[in-house]
Amino acid sequence: MKKYNFNAGPSKLPREVIEATAAQCLDFNGSGLSLMEISHRAKDFQPVMDETVALFKELLNIPEGYSVIFLGGGASLEFCMIPYNFLEKKAAYLNTGVWAKKAMKEAKLFGEVVEVASSAEATYTYIPKDYVIPTDADYFHITTNNTIYGTEIRKDLDSPVPLFADMSSDIFSRPIDVSKYGMIYGGAQKNLAMAGVTFIIVKDELLGKVSRQIPTMLDYRTHIEKGSMFNTPPVVPIYSALETLRWIKRNGGVQAMDKLAQQRAEIVYGEIDRNKLFKGTVTNAEDRSLMNICFVMNEEYKELEKEFLDFAINERGMVGIKGHRSVGGFRASCYNAMTIDGCEALVACMKEFEAKH
Repeated sequence: MKKYNFNAGPSKLPREVIEATAAQCLDFNGSGLSLMEISHRAKDFQPVMDETVALFKELLNIPEGYSVIFLGGGASLEFCMIPYNFLEKKAAYLNTGVWAKKAMKEAKLFGEVVEVASSAEATYTYIPKDYVIPTDADYFHITTNNTIYGTEIRKDLDSPVPLFADMSSDIFSRPIDVSKYGMIYGGAQKNLAMAGVTFIIVKDELLGKVSRQIPTMLDYRTHIEKGSMFNTPPVVPIYSALETLRWIKRNGGVQAMDKLAQQRAEIVYGEIDRNKLFKGTVTNAEDRSLMNICFVMNEEYKELEKEFLDFAINERGMVGIKGHRSVGGFRASCYNAMTIDGCEALVACMKEFEAKH
């Protein structure tokens, strides 16, 4: 039985990326050593770092004045590092889900935090729109895609203060105007690489403005100055990111990724809206995520939830479609590597189950 990987993260990677990374893990650049055992100071690894940074800048059209660095610790470490480096008096946050809430919690340790808006009262099933960003905030933080609830901010917002965005799960899925952001960051294990590396795109002129002392390891300037080599970087995940970036470039860049994302979403959301058994969880169609498609059983068919999961996973190979434990239902994560064929297989599975009921 063919398996289709709809896991929310770590998630599906292009087969070419997996095979290329695996080959280097056996013999890196003909050195006779594995990528897993070379020194990060080895002469053959610096070009990997250099090309990865260069492709970030090329594919996202990052303007001058921004640095790209790679760290460990996941996006969750950035929840602490961001206020450590940027929050002097006040920060503004848009609360659109669990990860936004966790980011906000860490920021409160460093100064005043203003929650400009929240959709918590509706279990985060929409993106708040009409809110005011305080002009005296040090920065405004958003989470562009919410993997648990299936909402997404798909446009670059205008902000009177530096805009910081957690793009863990939708980076490289669409073109973005990086010049509108002070910082973009995320864990790479959704749309970019295997788990273990975090990417940071930061506007250099914003650094070094806070009055507090920052521990060396938690200061972004440390990692910029050392080219992400202050300490041993996650070598294999960075290499897998490089292979993914090469794959994106070969396949038409972020414009092509955006077109595919919309095609996948039309296929899956179209079936959710048509099928009598299912309904989407996001209240406003414009807020629907193209990355994480969340849906549940219609009320009159709620007792079929477990039966559908068993059928989809065990009989039709739909891996990872169980919804997050906090919300239940189903979630089809359709990141860049998910194929149209995979989405059509999921739709066929839904139709087949409907025909039985």
